[in-house]
Amino acid sequence: MLGNRRLAVDTHPEISAYLRPWTDQEFCNLNQVDTATDFIYVVCRQTVVEHGSRIRQLAESGALVVICMPEEGSETLLTMCLRWNFQDLLQQGRIVLIGGGDMHPRWPHIQHEFFMPKVHYTEANWPAFEQRDLIFTKNNKPYKFLFLNGRQRPHRKYLIERFGLTGLLEQALWSCLDTGTGILAGVHAGSWFDPDSDKRQIQLMHQDQNLMCNPSTIHYLPPKYEVDRYQAQTQIPSRDIFVKNYLFNNEWGDAVINPDCYTDTYFSLVSETVFDYPYSFRTEKIWKPIAMGHPWIAVANQGFYRDLRNLGFKTFDSVIDESFDLVERSQDRIERIAQLVEDLCQQDLDHFLAECYNICKYNQQHYVEMVHRIPKEFPNQLYQFLIKHQ
Repeated sequence: MLGNRRLAVDTHPEISAYLRPWTDQEFCNLNQVDTATDFIYVVCRQTVVEHGSRIRQLAESGALVVICMPEEGSETLLTMCLRWNFQDLLQQGRIVLIGGGDMHPRWPHIQHEFFMPKVHYTEANWPAFEQRDLIFTKNNKPYKFLFLNGRQRPHRKYLIERFGLTGLLEQALWSCLDTGTGILAGVHAGSWFDPDSDKRQIQLMHQDQNLMCNPSTIHYLPPKYEVDRYQAQTQIPSRDIFVKNYLFNNEWGDAVINPDCYTDTYFSLVSETVFDYPYSFRTEKIWKPIAMGHPWIAVANQGFYRDLRNLGFKTFDSVIDESFDLVERSQDRIERIAQLVEDLCQQDLDHFLAECYNICKYNQQHYVEMVHRIPKEFPNQLYQFLIKHQ
């Protein structure tokens, strides 16, 4: 029981283990569940895809439905709700959301830091953590910055093309695992939750051509810098247009760290998943350099730095100009970031690294403390949230 209602939990979400003390029924197929209006139903992404109509019926009948997708950002979560026309049920509080990203308070939701513990508890990373001090003691680093890119997105495409024009890519340890363009594609939830979507567009004009429209070229890390169990894949050509699944042998290899990537670079240019949506979504991309104690510049949504500071982390505003974080228009923000990186790479990076040491060490410790608190605090946080929406 949860309050005065029974609780039925989909077995697929990882948070199902958090809810087990209160769970009355577990299920892997919603069609096999005897539904009742006094139940709270926690469902995962696949259940929504397969049983969207049934979920609407449950919510309209008086049951509370919790759509749980902590591995996704809020834009993806809301877009799925739009596909199933759940907007009215969200606004009425009959459907509530658990996601990995922040979102506007008008949508009943709880944010869960899904990716932070993923990096910390990935066993393959433990040897990498033991080499963190080399970041600050190793001299004559072969690359200026680390720049990892999986699926092509407009902000990643812009920086790859921009730094290609200026020659800065040659000084970076970088990857691109998608041959797509930088044009926004697919279904977006649109103005019903993002009224400023016209400010999201990014262009990079060169010789009367928008380089964002050009197909990209697959670019692996040099084998030395790939995780050991994936190194062989970088030597075998793939005909896929998106090669991340091929590279990682259809595993989720994104969280695994090769420490050489960090000890051989001065800072990480973190191209987060979300750039053009106004709410933060923190993934393994930002937690890996924080866990390693590596300085970073985040290419992310407006307010990303502000939100990290609200979590207790420090940023590098005493060392670099981070005012770009609050620039609303995507085109202006990405240009400010590009200029910052270009200017920084012309400076004494050994001095920059030394100035970042105390911030990196503080964030490293704060990260570990948060990782240990999340499993302890989230069950009660979730409990209070669900009680509120009964």
